[in-house]
Amino acid sequence: MIKYIPNTITLINLFCGCAALVCVLYGYFNNAFWFLFVGGLADYLDGMVARMLKVNSPLGKELDSIADMVSFGVVPGAIIYMLLNAGFHYHYEMSSERAVLYMDLYWKALPAFLISMFAGLRLARFNLDTRQTEDFIGMATPTMTLFVVGLMLIFDHNSFGLRSFIINPTFLFAVILIFSYLMVSELRMFSFKFKGRRWEYNKVRYIFIGISVLLLILLREAAFAAIVLAYILTVLLQVVFKKT
Repeated sequence: MIKYIPNTITLINLFCGCAALVCVLYGYFNNAFWFLFVGGLADYLDGMVARMLKVNSPLGKELDSIADMVSFGVVPGAIIYMLLNAGFHYHYEMSSERAVLYMDLYWKALPAFLISMFAGLRLARFNLDTRQTEDFIGMATPTMTLFVVGLMLIFDHNSFGLRSFIINPTFLFAVILIFSYLMVSELRMFSFKFKGRRWEYNKVRYIFIGISVLLLILLREAAFAAIVLAYILTVLLQVVFKKT
């Protein structure tokens, strides 16, 4: 029975991704966030538990990719679709706490799912790429999803009055293009697999975690998108300093 524990955790990720998708389509964005949070936690734990129990299997690898495709591929595409739909139609009303969407099928918003297509390509390439044992080559799909979820929360809460900017189609199409490229690029991006506890081996990770905590305190729900932007900036600075 022990060998089924990691796969069960992976299936929890898949379930949470499906539930988050339903929440997004009905406009329950806070609920979608919490389902994705639990799904992301399950995605982090399944591999760790499999290594601890020494029960890695080809089935688990395949299940992990399927679950990730839903939680970190289909769901962010649906979020951007909803935001684009709102941007094209302006069919939302303000209440004291959240925006209420009146959504119709709108063909101009369908390019949102390009980000889902590239997420699928990213996941397939990751399974075959033996170079990504410590760091990532290209942006990981959970990182892309974190940014998109951040946009969703900014829209839902109208953080810093940015709702109208977040649903601007030009901005959203730029997000689709940039993050689709980043997922399949050859840009090396640091992961959060710590090499022991020593500062010299993990200083970038420690500094970035400190910055992330500070952003969460200062920006609250708007912090998630800011954290991903800070992550991209950190990666680019690493590239520049390695070349100089």
